Amino acid sequence: MLVVKIGGPVYRIGVGGGAASSVQVQGQGSQDRDLSAVQRGDPEMEQKMNRVLRGCIESVGQDVGQNPICSIHDQGAGGNGNVLKEISDPAGAIIYASRFELGDPSISILELWGAEYQESNAVLVRPQSMGRLKRLAQRERCPISVVGNITGDGKIVLVDDLLTPVPEGGSHEGLPTPVNLDLQWVLGKMPQKEFIVQSPSPLLRPLELPPSLTVLEALGLVLRLPAVGSKRYLTSKVDRSVTGLVAQQQCVGPLHTPLADVAVVALSHLDTVGAATALGEQPIKGLLDPGAGARMALTEALTNLVFARVTDLRDVKCSGNWMWGSKCGPEGGALVRACQALVQLLQGLGVAIDGGKDSLSMAARVGNDTVMAPGTLVISAYAVCPDITATVTPDLKCPEGKGALLWVPLSPGRHRLGGSALAQVFSQLGEDPPDLEDPKNLDGAFRVTQSLIQERALSAGHDVSDGGLITCVLEMGFAGNCGLQLELDTGDPSDSPLSLLFAEEPGLVLEVPMGSVPHICQRYRDRGLSCIPIGHSGPYGPDAEVEVRVQGSLLLRAPIGSLRSLWEQTSFRLEREQVTPQCVGQEEQDTPHRRGPQYRLTFDPREEPPLLRNMELPGPRVAVLREEGSNGDREMAAAFLMAGFQVWDVTTQDLCSGSISLDGFRGLVFVGGFSYGDVLGSAKGWAAAIRFHPRARAALERFRQRPDTFSLGVCNGCQLMALLGWIGPQQGRGGSPGDPPSVALTPNTSGRFESRFVTVRVEPGPAMMLKGMEGTCMGVWVAHGEGRFQFRSPSALPSALSSGLVPLRYVDDVGDPTERYPMNPNGSGGAVAALCSPCGRHLGLMPHPERGVRVWQWAWWPPLWGRPTAAMGQEAPWMRMFQNACEWCLRWPHGEE
Repeated sequence: MLVVKIGGPVYRIGVGGGAASSVQVQGQGSQDRDLSAVQRGDPEMEQKMNRVLRGCIESVGQDVGQNPICSIHDQGAGGNGNVLKEISDPAGAIIYASRFELGDPSISILELWGAEYQESNAVLVRPQSMGRLKRLAQRERCPISVVGNITGDGKIVLVDDLLTPVPEGGSHEGLPTPVNLDLQWVLGKMPQKEFIVQSPSPLLRPLELPPSLTVLEALGLVLRLPAVGSKRYLTSKVDRSVTGLVAQQQCVGPLHTPLADVAVVALSHLDTVGAATALGEQPIKGLLDPGAGARMALTEALTNLVFARVTDLRDVKCSGNWMWGSKCGPEGGALVRACQALVQLLQGLGVAIDGGKDSLSMAARVGNDTVMAPGTLVISAYAVCPDITATVTPDLKCPEGKGALLWVPLSPGRHRLGGSALAQVFSQLGEDPPDLEDPKNLDGAFRVTQSLIQERALSAGHDVSDGGLITCVLEMGFAGNCGLQLELDTGDPSDSPLSLLFAEEPGLVLEVPMGSVPHICQRYRDRGLSCIPIGHSGPYGPDAEVEVRVQGSLLLRAPIGSLRSLWEQTSFRLEREQVTPQCVGQEEQDTPHRRGPQYRLTFDPREEPPLLRNMELPGPRVAVLREEGSNGDREMAAAFLMAGFQVWDVTTQDLCSGSISLDGFRGLVFVGGFSYGDVLGSAKGWAAAIRFHPRARAALERFRQRPDTFSLGVCNGCQLMALLGWIGPQQGRGGSPGDPPSVALTPNTSGRFESRFVTVRVEPGPAMMLKGMEGTCMGVWVAHGEGRFQFRSPSALPSALSSGLVPLRYVDDVGDPTERYPMNPNGSGGAVAALCSPCGRHLGLMPHPERGVRVWQWAWWPPLWGRPTAAMGQEAPWMRMFQNACEWCLRWPHGEE
């Protein structure tokens, strides 16, 4: 058996990382040692390595035994010194230093063995399977090295032959072996280590709030607290739709408000089975009571997860990530108490932790002071999701008083403010934190809510957490762009209104149709739970009012838009530090007044084009072309496959080597991603790889000139088509290495990557793939950093618009073309979102329609179009453009081009 390393070469990265992270207090050692322990990532190499691994699995079909990889282990802490001895245990192995691919020839043997460089895995391979593995690695341009052999003697031996390499089959006698250990010595059962911990109780003071504090004044502070306020400054700068398998990302509602409780992903583009995951963490409450903090972290994770349908509570598994200064004073005792409380609650619920990570040196020396982070436990809960379309989101969906609000408290009758957001905004902690009093309440609430989700009885739901009950309810109104009325009456006049509204006791708030209130309340009560009607939805729109009454007294009346502005304020201030201020100003100015997009379809997406109804398989062939860094190929392949095509995975390396010809293909797709990391700018590396390679350039030009072919470029692929001169005005097409392109894609006006669900309008013109869709306004994903169309000639844009070469334009909420951010996410003049060739066969667009061919892929589905279910047809309107391409192939040359 061969020991093989796949992935990035050896770099002097993360040397001694494990040792540096194990010191009692960071900063006590040398600065050089601490800096050398820092790890750095190379996502492009990670992707290439994972494509090789996936290729090993998928190339063997149903015969798993033909997979060239027999065993695999990822490299992390300890570097090669850890991963190689663990993957060879218990048989043992001999490893040769000279056979590693070095990113730096000055690497020492110690650094080679201990560096924690990432993007590298160790695998065991049978000698007869190495040919297949090498071919896959060569196709992906991924480094691969056979570094040793399994010996069977139970030892791990590292031969230092960097200066005198040992040939294959040769002897290493006389060469140093800096590592020569019996694996039982290092991987066998180790003696238990004893710790002596302290557990003194913290000195706590009662919470003291200003006696004249009003609800509106409290909200003005709490809604702007970073832990409570909008996280929009985070969610829009990362790709939330990549893979096309994301069924629930961070944002919900017509304005794409970042409030989702749970993340849901599909396992396939062709099914509605998937996985759900949710997070929970409550470090501030842990300062008051470590046990309560741990219980609340798990409770928060589960009250978030409950809004996705999962198989069963006992099928839920968790990852526990501990971040603690456990070696400093009483923090060790606090960690023990948190662990004990967590284990007890897990046992009571029947939920298991099956993984995690710890960082137990969360203390640093700064001058003469020691600074510690709060002891933090982050719970990641996950489970199988049998129906990804059943997910319930927080946005109110039944305006005009048609939706009732129900409160399911898990610690009924308790309204503790310790560790709350309200306490924090007054620079206090308090003394009595909220807690989960009885695990049976959480168990029962989880199961009843799951059954209601399965029955489609809930229209919206949200968990009570940071900011308390009033924040939970307001956030549901923010996301639904809907007013509401909240009425609380506990029957006890001594209950403080502020405690009722801002206590962060665990619980759920649900929106249900008015007529179902008695039935649903009884369902919870049958499990011994409280279920309290607390109000109803109000009118739709940013001017609709919120009214809050406690014990019959009106405590708050304000427009939902103005309260949402408070909630968004901190996020916009943070945005100004990372985005062009003018763009932030436009979004901040428009958001409080938006009513949401108005979608309009000019065709019936349920009607399949005529020729596709009786199409004989196999269908026409389409090549999905990708390059290093491309990440949109699989969702693109799925879209064309569902439309009836035969789909082939083709790399630029295949064209350069001549291993694949495009002569038998009718379609060619340039997919999205970050080819070569886009370090040279939008797709310039990919364009150079084609334009300066005679075989690849000739293959593509021959394909383009054929009248029976079409091409599609999305995102990075659109940038490539513009550079190659395939789309837009034909002067200066850029087809030869010396020709400048007539249009280029430049950085967004915001100055950063933008991930948005925007509205586009289909314009009339020659674009073949958009025929019959003219006038349609609907949502689509964008995910790019350089999507602004710029034309070389001042007259080119008006000419392109008048001649129909702009088939898609960004539009505002009423359907008019716009250049305002973020409805136009990149600032393209004329609201240009796509360009096509004059013949209409070649289309390039920056949005990602391939990530919207299924209903569950959309960030927001208009209620008037019907609620998505697994039973209904899953094809969304964007599927029509792929069906148009297939029908065109079937019709040509007998019909119109």
